[in-house]
Amino acid sequence: MTETEQLDDDVAIEAATEVLPLDAWHRAKGGRMVEFAGYWMPIQYEGIMAEHLWVRENAGLFDVSHMGQLALSGDKVAEALETLVPGDISALKPGRMRYSLLLDEDGGILDDLMITNEGDQYGIVVNGAVKWEDIGHLRENLPDDITLNHNEDYGLLALQGPKAVTALARLMPEAAGLVFMQAMRATWNGHAIGISRSGYTGEDGFEISLPNAALTDFADALCAMDEVKPIGLGARDSLRLEAGLPLYGHDLDPAIDPVEGDLAFAISKRRREEGGFPGAARILGHLADGSPRKRVGLLVDGKMPVREGAKLFDGNTEIGVVTSGGFAPSVGAPIAMGYVPRDHAEPGTAIAAEVRGKRVACTVTAMPFVPHNYVRKAGA
Repeated sequence: MTETEQLDDDVAIEAATEVLPLDAWHRAKGGRMVEFAGYWMPIQYEGIMAEHLWVRENAGLFDVSHMGQLALSGDKVAEALETLVPGDISALKPGRMRYSLLLDEDGGILDDLMITNEGDQYGIVVNGAVKWEDIGHLRENLPDDITLNHNEDYGLLALQGPKAVTALARLMPEAAGLVFMQAMRATWNGHAIGISRSGYTGEDGFEISLPNAALTDFADALCAMDEVKPIGLGARDSLRLEAGLPLYGHDLDPAIDPVEGDLAFAISKRRREEGGFPGAARILGHLADGSPRKRVGLLVDGKMPVREGAKLFDGNTEIGVVTSGGFAPSVGAPIAMGYVPRDHAEPGTAIAAEVRGKRVACTVTAMPFVPHNYVRKAGA
């Protein structure tokens, strides 16, 4: 390839990559921008290790505006959603959220998502990499009298860490009254916004949905506080890995069902009894009899990271694959997660990963690797 051809390719990639509303803000803050899920996003500012540890001890601000923010309304919308996900959406009270899974007809995971009962509608946050596929699937499979709106004029920020509540309460005191998986509507500087006490790091924190026009001012107001720094994708990934949280497209995909993905908690009790969701026969069978494989955590011996795609072995027999892995700053060692057969999923089981032609000893472990610090009681 000539230099001209390479330049043409680079220009084509840049042209095909979308710019989020805070792009200039990230660059001004020193963010190192990379392509992710079709968007330019900051992978780091001052360094992944430092940013990771800052979030564990203080509060970090993440721009997650690439995520899809959807709103569903209409008659019996909860019941309609239950034909596509395995959660008990009908029992979800106003102001409450639920983690759920969009399933294909065989029970494979099309996406993992958050569903909020907002009173007059249901808000859904879907992964940015597959949001258009999700929107198409919902529109194709929901009744015609259900209205689906994609809120493209809103961005999404995540404020995460033990000091997140202190920082956010200075701007919005009412946010401190929320507990984990609760949400509310509010107003900031005349803008209608949504706040939930949730996130993707295992720490206490909030996700804030704001009009694009308000994002820069809100981000500036938070980052002017001593407790808050902007944090990139690199630390977001290491934080969620330590928290044992799967990333769609890596740890989850349509070949994996909720039981294999170690997400059986997302199948509500009533739905286990009644079924009626896609792939119910397969999934309920795995609940009753066990799935043939399972997502597990792996503690890695030594200092060599074991990354996505590494094959897993029991002796000379290949038994599985790593789906996420890397150095865990809070653990001080490499960790990973991946899929192994059911009879190798018991914590304490010794297996090996193949890295650059060498075998690295690993031990199956329960997740999370670092305890979750969610706030479940008001006033905490």
